[in-house]
Amino acid sequence: MRFSRNATGTLFVGGAMALTLAALAYPGLLGLSKVSGAQDRVIASTQWGPLTEQDRDFVVKVRAAGLWEYPVGQIGLRKGGSEAVITASRHLVDGHAALDTTCRKIAPMLNITLPDEASPQQRGFVRQLNGESGRQFDTDFANILRMTHGSIFNTVAKIRSTTKNSLVRALADQANDTVLDHISVMEKTGLVDFDQTLFQQTTPPKLPDSDLTPPPPAAGRPQVVLTPPPSATSTPVDIDGIAGGGGTGAGPSPAPPAG
Repeated sequence: MRFSRNATGTLFVGGAMALTLAALAYPGLLGLSKVSGAQDRVIASTQWGPLTEQDRDFVVKVRAAGLWEYPVGQIGLRKGGSEAVITASRHLVDGHAALDTTCRKIAPMLNITLPDEASPQQRGFVRQLNGESGRQFDTDFANILRMTHGSIFNTVAKIRSTTKNSLVRALADQANDTVLDHISVMEKTGLVDFDQTLFQQTTPPKLPDSDLTPPPPAAGRPQVVLTPPPSATSTPVDIDGIAGGGGTGAGPSPAPPAG
């Protein structure tokens, strides 16, 4: 099976996107794929616990994932050639709409600037699948989504086990359930080539950071919102309950700007 090395659907756009000097430095300036000891660096103290670079990058990654998997799910609902592919598509739309709600809720509380577009690589997946049909679409859909969810699964586990921030921890809990569900429904299509998919997952192409990083949002434009489907079954995290209970660390809210 071939993977492209290089958004469609209806995305509701609403609500003003305010970009302020108080927002934390956008992760694109660092490169989301960058791996260094600095990832553990605390960039802000909040009443919900310290916020590290990897905490911030995780919130942005979850948001960016939804910005391409949600429209791919909508494409799958139109193009899916089997009930299993259509079911998997429905899970993508449902799960990422709920994750998006959580991301948009906690981001301003932590002064994290969220993207309104996926990364160039992720947008390439959307273009590839949008241009396919029939068996080719079903097969690439299942394998690309199984590969990408398998890749982020380890990241979710790391954040969940290491973060000291209760808001990020709640998002990681939700993401863990959602990603595992999406892995399962892709496998249930019967189309996953495990040898090829696991190879792609563990040996990704070496791409520049600019291809892997979502662009910063344009100032003054309304924020993109992934609306839940009418029959939504996934629910966002009860952030109000968590916020009311405080966190493990002391500090002002919202978070101060990163240094």
